[in-house]
Amino acid sequence: MKIRFGVGTSSSTAPEELPAVVDRAEDAGIDSLWLSELVYSPAVDPVVGMAFALSRTTRLKVGTSVAILPGRHPVLVAKQLASLAALAPKRVLPVFGLRPAGPGEQELFPVAGPRGAVFDESLRLLRTVLRTDDVDFAGDYFTVRGASVGNRPVRPPDIWLGGCAPGALRRIGRYGDGWLGSFLTPAEAAAGVAAINAEAAAAGRDIEPDHFGITLLLAESGVPAELSARIGQQRADLDPADLMAGSWADLHRLIDGYLEAGLSKFVVVPAGGSLTDGFLDRFAAELLPRQN
Repeated sequence: MKIRFGVGTSSSTAPEELPAVVDRAEDAGIDSLWLSELVYSPAVDPVVGMAFALSRTTRLKVGTSVAILPGRHPVLVAKQLASLAALAPKRVLPVFGLRPAGPGEQELFPVAGPRGAVFDESLRLLRTVLRTDDVDFAGDYFTVRGASVGNRPVRPPDIWLGGCAPGALRRIGRYGDGWLGSFLTPAEAAAGVAAINAEAAAAGRDIEPDHFGITLLLAESGVPAELSARIGQQRADLDPADLMAGSWADLHRLIDGYLEAGLSKFVVVPAGGSLTDGFLDRFAAELLPRQN
């Protein structure tokens, strides 16, 4: 399996920081840069940020971790992805989720039915339009006639999905090309990989073995008490150290566990820190030697 490490921006990564982040990531040979959908924050819109990063690099891959698909028309999303993939082949890594992480943002992504069902149908239509011209589709929530997105890439971007609930794992197995989890122990991640593969097999599909990954928070100087308390409220059964790293040594320990669980792609996000204060240099020194 190809082991790869990408760096993720956070809600505090302001637009004026992005040029320096992109340039340093490219110069350092970092595999990928990931942008989250956080509307009510200073963060750049992920699709705009991907286009910006791709336009000033030649090697850096860019991804969304994660963007919200339910609430957007899948054909318009397909057009965006096809355009990016045509401009920067093999460097576009979309990951989609069910609902936004930011408080109060779900109302910005209205859907015409149960969100999970709309997500499933959105994925079916998105994948079809990325692979076929003149698509006729009549579903419960979307109907299109002769839909096309122009010059489709020879190989459309793989569609990865987030989430860890049973419904999310089912969805990934049936409609996804990969999984980017978060806030899971290695044991939980291993169980997720098994569940996804079982769902894929039941649907007559295969997920590539190296298409499983996780987003990890790293607090270089120890997990802040406020963040530890917040994690504890969500996962009272676990020590926060089982879910995020309080040092580079802790990060390596967690990575070892996830590798044993079958994960090989990692998105590392600084918890409360900046990407422009030497973090990227340390990232490259610590993690690039672990790639294969």
